[in-house]
Amino acid sequence: MIPPFVDQHEAEHGTPEQQAAARKRLRLSAMIRARRAAVSRPFAPSPGVRSRKTFDAQSKESLPGLLVRSEGDPSSGDSALDEAHAGAGDTWILYHRGFQRDSIDNAGLVLVSTVHYGEKFDNAFWDGEQMVYGDGDIFARFTADPTVIGHELTHGVTQFSAQLIYYGQPGALNEHVSDVFGSMMEQWVRGQRADQADWLIGAELFAGRGLQGRALRDMRNPGTAYDDPLIGKDPQPAHMRDYVDTWQDNGGVHINSGPANRAYTLAALEYGGLVWETVGPIWYRVLTVPLIPPNATFQQFADATIQAAYHLEQDTMALADAWAAVGITVDDGVPEPPEEPPSDCAAFLRHPIVEVLLADPQVARFVAQAHRQSQRLRKAVR
Repeated sequence: MIPPFVDQHEAEHGTPEQQAAARKRLRLSAMIRARRAAVSRPFAPSPGVRSRKTFDAQSKESLPGLLVRSEGDPSSGDSALDEAHAGAGDTWILYHRGFQRDSIDNAGLVLVSTVHYGEKFDNAFWDGEQMVYGDGDIFARFTADPTVIGHELTHGVTQFSAQLIYYGQPGALNEHVSDVFGSMMEQWVRGQRADQADWLIGAELFAGRGLQGRALRDMRNPGTAYDDPLIGKDPQPAHMRDYVDTWQDNGGVHINSGPANRAYTLAALEYGGLVWETVGPIWYRVLTVPLIPPNATFQQFADATIQAAYHLEQDTMALADAWAAVGITVDDGVPEPPEEPPSDCAAFLRHPIVEVLLADPQVARFVAQAHRQSQRLRKAVR
């Protein structure tokens, strides 16, 4: 959850104790990312039924730890453990009810979580098999933030679906998708519409910590989330013209998710309503239907959202405008009107009532999209 460049900044600017802790986290994070590729399923799947197991690492670095809660068990009285357990359950419900997905792998995967990992471990991660949470030191308790839980568990969804390579542009898209469903998780839990959301990722991590910032990332305004002497300044670009070419951070995976995050947020705000009913299904379709390759570029991903929106009969023009706002041009799927209408409909289009109706942009857009769909149907029939 915490990008490596944050740890690196702390390793250079913190107290001696903070520097040592940051260097240790950097080593552990590198091992964890390498381990994600080798996946096993330690518990038998539970198709169609929510199943959770939540463990306590007891400040050790071995997994999974001591089993404390299983599905249906009462509260443990441990805030971190109960929050992790509840967060895993809420994520399961979001994917199950919102997208008809059967757990993270769509095959009934048991949701395993471990809390109290290590000594003041300042991170949370999906290791390819389960969720792991540290207690925090510079940052507050990781289990208290639904965007953290939704973000990390969505890495599992990507692992079992699009399998986006964790480097460069596909890696940034991997992080972007996790931010999308992390923010959706928070809005789901709080019952928020798009215009009620704060679009912040990891805001609770900053609560009461004295850090100069609001969150780890601001999806609506990338690059503005924090500016603090210890953890540095939010490096995210908001536009593709400022895309950061770097070998650090796995080719900038946490840095360069900014433009896609902003495009998604602009589209969500334009669509309005509840994101899991509007823009969310578009992103979910791109992630789970083979519309993009594992090494997808931003352009390929953006084009795929248009395909998905068209399939779902969503507004493609609003989506194209959102991508254009961050420097990515896509075809909105709406054909330009011909200079002269075909002879069989020319008289109809010249009718005074029809001319009045077509003066309304929404009506004109609907007619254009219907025209394109009819053309596709004719082509399919031929």
